[in-house]
Amino acid sequence: MSGTISNFFNAVRPSNGNNSDRLAVPTAAKMNKQVSTSSQMLPLTSLIGKVAVVTGSSRSIGAAIARSLGEQGANVVVNYVNDNKAADEVVQAIRSTGKGGAIAVRADTSTLQGGQLLLDEAVKTFGHIDILVLNAGIMGSKTLAEVDESFFDSHFEINVKAPLFMAKAAAPLLPSRESHTNSIAACIKNRPVTPNALCYLATKGAIEQISRVLAKDLGSRGITVNTISPGPVDTPQFREGKPQSVLDSIAKQNPSRRLGEPDDIAPVVAFLASQAAQWITGQNIRVNGGFVV
Repeated sequence: MSGTISNFFNAVRPSNGNNSDRLAVPTAAKMNKQVSTSSQMLPLTSLIGKVAVVTGSSRSIGAAIARSLGEQGANVVVNYVNDNKAADEVVQAIRSTGKGGAIAVRADTSTLQGGQLLLDEAVKTFGHIDILVLNAGIMGSKTLAEVDESFFDSHFEINVKAPLFMAKAAAPLLPSRESHTNSIAACIKNRPVTPNALCYLATKGAIEQISRVLAKDLGSRGITVNTISPGPVDTPQFREGKPQSVLDSIAKQNPSRRLGEPDDIAPVVAFLASQAAQWITGQNIRVNGGFVV
């Protein structure tokens, strides 16, 4: 899970007037007809007709998750703060499959207001929400001697407080048990335990415990809540501040002698959001290639 508390951009990215930038989403009637006429033949992993909101999904792991959900037929709300071009590319990739629809929404989910805006735009466009993936977050590096109150507060506001309250806002919007695919997933994105990972790993531990409690709290409505722990994944955020020698050393600790890739992680999130995973909840799924066993 991830998100925060600061400023927020309270506007959905405006259309540039180009028809190609408009939402290419099947109408509700058409989608319902597709689902009703073929539901007996759909695989349990299908997400056709479902609506997914993915925070921080314009790049890296979040973008891969958004594409994977779209590949399974979900209509996806792609969230970004600054990089509208990257968000556009994810939207177009989803639309090009001809399965799911997609829109890009500019919102700073490190704030409660930004998270609410994202949910509101999802309902406004698609009519409902079935899947929430809390992926956005920060990954600072300071040892105990270096940590100050501001650094501590920013990590817990962004990585714990904001996603928790976004989950609270989303829970009443998720359908009841009969839909079978109501899911909240949080990406913990664990990093190696090093002296400078104190605050970051503390927030991820908090999210894992919150997920376990919410699985009990929301389970009576058929809502599953799980966390994903990818371990080291080759993203710009993970590479930041690390020399190549350190990255190579981390990669060698994996049996496959490589870092994970965003596309190694995304299909697991899509699976957990599907009917096939309806009996999996309150779990921390370690998708790390054997980095931790």
